[in-house]
Amino acid sequence: MSHPIHALTVWIGDQVAGHLHHQPATNRFAFAYADRWREAPGAFALGPQLPLKASSDQSPDQHSAIVRQFFENLLPEGDALDHAAQVHGVSKSNLLGLIHALGWETAGAIRLTTSDDAAPLAEQADHLREVTREELSQRIRQRAELPFSVWDQKVRLSIAGYQDKIAVCERSGPLFLVDGGSKASTVIVKPMPARPALADLPGNEFMCMQLARAAGLPVADTWLEHLPEPVLFVKRFDRQETPASVKRLHVIDGCQLLGLSVGMKYERPYGDNPDVRNIRDGASLRSLFQAINLHSLQPAVDRLALLRWAIFQVLIGNTDAHGKNLSFFVRPSGVSLAPAYDMVCISALKDAQLSGTLAMAVGDAFHGDEITPFDWAQLGRQAGLRPSAMASQMTGLMDKVIHATPMASQVALDNGVGREAVEAIVQHVRQACDRHRGAAMQTKGIKPGWL
Repeated sequence: MSHPIHALTVWIGDQVAGHLHHQPATNRFAFAYADRWREAPGAFALGPQLPLKASSDQSPDQHSAIVRQFFENLLPEGDALDHAAQVHGVSKSNLLGLIHALGWETAGAIRLTTSDDAAPLAEQADHLREVTREELSQRIRQRAELPFSVWDQKVRLSIAGYQDKIAVCERSGPLFLVDGGSKASTVIVKPMPARPALADLPGNEFMCMQLARAAGLPVADTWLEHLPEPVLFVKRFDRQETPASVKRLHVIDGCQLLGLSVGMKYERPYGDNPDVRNIRDGASLRSLFQAINLHSLQPAVDRLALLRWAIFQVLIGNTDAHGKNLSFFVRPSGVSLAPAYDMVCISALKDAQLSGTLAMAVGDAFHGDEITPFDWAQLGRQAGLRPSAMASQMTGLMDKVIHATPMASQVALDNGVGREAVEAIVQHVRQACDRHRGAAMQTKGIKPGWL
């Protein structure tokens, strides 16, 4: 880059919400809301950790840490972040440089610009470049030579996560890369991973999402295509399409809600070896329930939704259900849980050698087959339920999952998911339901005073 960036304008829609600053001498970050935004009817904070009225008890260092953590969570992870830094000539430690390069199409409603390019965004012309299925297939096959996130010399990803993906605008079938003011991406494109052991991942996620929907969980819309490479398409719930434009809806992920860095998305952020396994400072179901109690528009509704989400992750064997795999809509009066996404049966990916440790514990258990009735009761208590009510939630959801499994299996098969992959998911789900149905009966008998 020609010169360092020390300040960015933060936009919500076509309104300036505030300004992000970095002081190189002290390496401190600061964010301040614009007066016009803060005083406008219907104004809302970017998240609970960045309230409209700054806390007088907060030191500059504390404020800096909160600001950095919040905006870092907008960036991709792993290879995608490496590619972004390389393509744009920015150090991975240069937060403002990276955000400026990628901040046009973040998760939620935020966009970031320098003062030099901060003309009203609604007045900027839209540029749509079609991506054909043939080109998409070719780019999937070329990933060894050209990173999938890089298109037309630009990184087309500012969404957290390790998996290959790009954001496109889908318009009645055709796909478009978007540059401009009034349009935005509406779909996340997730091809099969380059690692052969994960080739079943798109189909696996598709089936798990179908199963979740059939069991009554609110989930993002998905569809599966074969180009011939399998590609999962995920409809963005943080976008609202109108005939003339695409409105960005503001969402934050669980780490942003809790004020945690991306490195703390797992409850055991340093792993599960004996030396560090007792350090549980990362995102947890307990802390998420507490945050819902503090910030939700409808705490009881969101507690129950989060509880059902957590139970479902155990039933499908999704050990990677971490703090960034939950999102919350942000509104002036509070937050509300967004539809679920990134739901995968990890145990069905047998050759991938992925971790069997739960990203967030159920009670004190970090393995699905180690969850005791007391662990389930503890989870219920975090959600505000007595053991008997927790048992009812478990059995009710398991009944729905078992009932929905044949339909979800058939939908997956009809959409080209391999029979072996489908049967592996079905086997895990049935075994998990059998195991935890017995635990639910025992949970029902636990006295609240024992917890």
